[in-house]
Amino acid sequence: MPDFRNILRRYWHYDNFRPLQAEIIESVASGKDTLALLPTGGGKSICFQVPAMAMRDPCDPTQEGLCLVITPLIALMKDQIMHLRERGIRGYAIYSGMSWQEIVTILDNCQFGGYKFLYVSPERLESEFFRKRLADLPICMIAVDEAHCISQWGYDFRPPYLRIASIREVLQTRLRRYRQDARIPILALTATATPDVVRDIQEKLAFPEPNVFRKSFRRDNLRYVVRHAAGTQDKLQQMLRILRKVPGSSIIYVRSRGKTKDVADWLKAQHISADYFHAGLASDDKDRKQRDWQNGHTRVIVATNAFGMGIDKPDVRTVIHLDLPDSIEAYFQEAGRAGRDEKQAYAILLYADDDQTKMLQRVHNQYPERDFIIRVYDILGNWLQIGLGSGLDHTFPFPFEQFCADNHLPLLPTFSALQILSQAGYITYIDEHETQPRVQILLTRDELYSEDIPPLGERILNALMRHYPGIFTEHVYIYDARLAAELFNTAPDPKSLLNQQLILLAQQGIIRYIPRRKTPYIYYAQERLPVAYLRIPKSCYEDRLEIYKQRTQAMLRYAQLTDGSPQQYLLAYFGE
Repeated sequence: MPDFRNILRRYWHYDNFRPLQAEIIESVASGKDTLALLPTGGGKSICFQVPAMAMRDPCDPTQEGLCLVITPLIALMKDQIMHLRERGIRGYAIYSGMSWQEIVTILDNCQFGGYKFLYVSPERLESEFFRKRLADLPICMIAVDEAHCISQWGYDFRPPYLRIASIREVLQTRLRRYRQDARIPILALTATATPDVVRDIQEKLAFPEPNVFRKSFRRDNLRYVVRHAAGTQDKLQQMLRILRKVPGSSIIYVRSRGKTKDVADWLKAQHISADYFHAGLASDDKDRKQRDWQNGHTRVIVATNAFGMGIDKPDVRTVIHLDLPDSIEAYFQEAGRAGRDEKQAYAILLYADDDQTKMLQRVHNQYPERDFIIRVYDILGNWLQIGLGSGLDHTFPFPFEQFCADNHLPLLPTFSALQILSQAGYITYIDEHETQPRVQILLTRDELYSEDIPPLGERILNALMRHYPGIFTEHVYIYDARLAAELFNTAPDPKSLLNQQLILLAQQGIIRYIPRRKTPYIYYAQERLPVAYLRIPKSCYEDRLEIYKQRTQAMLRYAQLTDGSPQQYLLAYFGE
């Protein structure tokens, strides 16, 4: 067995593992399928990154092995790849918005270039091209982050996760050509799982035998508090008193995007440093707001649940929920972002009587009537101009709000209808698709030499020509984060500086520049069917609706606690 502590010291500069990390690493490194339940901030990434550094290609031990990491969080992919590269470890991430050629180049490099990590979204597993290319890669281990997404009992079920078991069989077929006894191990990781979900994860990933490492969810430094309020204004006043009494960084969670700004503005009027965050912001705005909060320039971030995944800020002193989350699992994960430095911190839920009515309305929005779901499917095909029997394996840009406005559809039930149609296997709706920026140089090389171009612009053009040979003949997707780091690594905000300079070059007529933008899309997993043939399985509707109701009731019981310990309630929910 390799000396994993030496790897930890060499690349991560830690002398010792946290509790359970060493046992998890030894389990997966010995070839055993392993499920690790570690609370938020428990160091899950170390559990697959350290053993992967020691592992070789199981078909050719003279070559480096590649760890396939499956995660739904694009921000986490980018963040972890950046941190790996800072440690001198080579890895790639494939996510929506990349060009075909970029993906092919990454897969080629992973096949021949000695890379150690390949991060992909679960939706990528649905691509036939990607599945075929995986069979050529020296994969030594599969890490499944947010593993609860594979379970229909989990609070964030994602059907593409069900592909993981078949992907593994593809890899095993390659391996059997060389070694009959070998097995590519899976490490499944999650911060929140009930006993039912724990069993379901292992079954769906085809574990040959149960193998679970569970760290207690008890955190003695984090105090859970439930406070009752008379209404919205009382909640705001209680929140303000908490922030004035408990110094330090804070996250305030709310349900709607508009409310994030309203609450942040209200706090600023009370002389509290605050900003807001939600998924609808431009990428640069999100990066800036997140960076200002992490660096302490902003004390309070008011956010939807889009904020926090993959963010490692140890000194959060309070996490305050002004609105009820959908489930105990979601609440526990969000609240667990407080006090990761193991110093005293507080997770506070503010509850008013009208929150129960709002929660019941959410059930209707999450699971609209079947007839409405079928109507959305029919309207979608007409709006995208897809004929019956067409659309299979095609992807369509999909401005969701425009679709709803054009067809007079309510936003929340329509969003839920698309999610249910995705779970039923008819479409895949991705609402976080972010395109890479594109650039074309409009002048010839000779014309560039005769132009009076400022030094910064000249540096950028030289880098573009060096990295993207076809840039004179067509728009090419550029990897702006990598380019900005290469050109302006000492600047406070390299990406913003690159964006400003590209805009200036475009204004001069030297380049054509299409900035990064967010474009949701619809992928048709089946050809468009007549509505008479559409079937929404009971497992996607009635069963999921019942599970959702049970979760909301558990959340309401927690919010309405009048006696007993909130922490004991949470521990009992997770089987402790």
